[in-house]
Amino acid sequence: MHPKYNKNLISFAKSLRKSMTKEERRLWYDFLRDYPVRFYRQKVLGKYIADFYCAQAKLVIELDGSQHFEAENAKNDEERTRFLQDMDLLVIRIANNDISENFIGVCEYIDTIVKRTIG
Repeated sequence: MHPKYNKNLISFAKSLRKSMTKEERRLWYDFLRDYPVRFYRQKVLGKYIADFYCAQAKLVIELDGSQHFEAENAKNDEERTRFLQDMDLLVIRIANNDISENFIGVCEYIDTIVKRTIG
């Protein structure tokens, strides 16, 4: 069993909340912040910080910029996903350009997953 969180990451997570990317800000302020099921942003989970986390749905949402599609970063993302899945969490990855180009579709996708997992 993995530890619930690494206390040493808490201050870093707080700083990430203050410096969210424009895509993170849009998803948070235009959808997740007022979503009927509670989401957290920049949540420490084990040895990682998840972009968004919903405890009730056991869901982690990761927003991926272009750097995540480079070979080394993609490998690190796979390791991170496995770690979070071992904590019995569902991890979904959304490309930043999907936030910009298909925001309503992204919100509907997240809503469907949350309703399916808690439903």
